[in-house]
Amino acid sequence: MKEFNYEIKDEQGIHARPAGLLVKEAKKFTSALTITKNGQTKKLTQLMMVMSLGVKKGEVVTIQADGEDEEAAIEALKAFFEQNL
Repeated sequence: MKEFNYEIKDEQGIHARPAGLLVKEAKKFTSALTITKNGQTKKLTQLMMVMSLGVKKGEVVTIQADGEDEEAAIEALKAFFEQNL
């Protein structure tokens, strides 16, 4: 299992547009992908679950990948967060 923490820099947090793009990116991988905030863990491939976390600017999320392509998934998601959030 691989993971990384990321502090959200986007003024609006994880809102609808980037959340949709994030889910689309996550669905490219076969590994089980999750996002965690304040002890709540949700599947990264389900838009409504990601949105239900209500992630705001300055909050830290943990992204985890567990599976055969976990390394590639983590690298791609790190890049996504840095470029979009």
